[in-house]
Amino acid sequence: MNEFSIVCRILGSLFYRAPQDTVLDPLFALLTEGKLKQHWPLEQDDLLQRMGQDVDRQVLAADYQAMFSADGSVSPYSSDYEGAGESATRAFLTQCGMPLTEAPADHFGLLLLAASWIEDNALESDEVLAQIALFDDYLLPWCGSFLGKVEAHATGAFYRTLSMVTREALQAMRDELAEVSSDAEHE
Repeated sequence: MNEFSIVCRILGSLFYRAPQDTVLDPLFALLTEGKLKQHWPLEQDDLLQRMGQDVDRQVLAADYQAMFSADGSVSPYSSDYEGAGESATRAFLTQCGMPLTEAPADHFGLLLLAASWIEDNALESDEVLAQIALFDDYLLPWCGSFLGKVEAHATGAFYRTLSMVTREALQAMRDELAEVSSDAEHE
């Protein structure tokens, strides 16, 4: 698993899983101990430190519920924005070979997890093109609206800061994909 995959997996998990999910225990431990920044490939130490200072999981769970539950203030689904929607997203991820459940495929966190999955599992020749398509067609068109709503509706600093980290990380990763794609064209 490389840095691109790790960033996508961490950010995707924080948006896709409720804070009380025990799968997140090691990640929250790294955040609160200030150790995530040692493994984080992007220059975001101040933001990661800020996230680690605001990790009362009961408070985070209430914030998560208020925003992302079925009747929450922030929909995490592209179909509620200018995104491709659930059926197109499901078809794309299925075409990439990603195993899916019955849960909606256009969830913001799941799309980040999908980017990690593609990085780790796609055929090398298709990997960059699939990731570019995922970013350009299924994630970037609506992520600004989504992350802006998270920043506006979060009651604590954690999710506001997570939105800032994610916004910067998405841009850095898309820039990296463009660079890799350009290098591949010149070979």
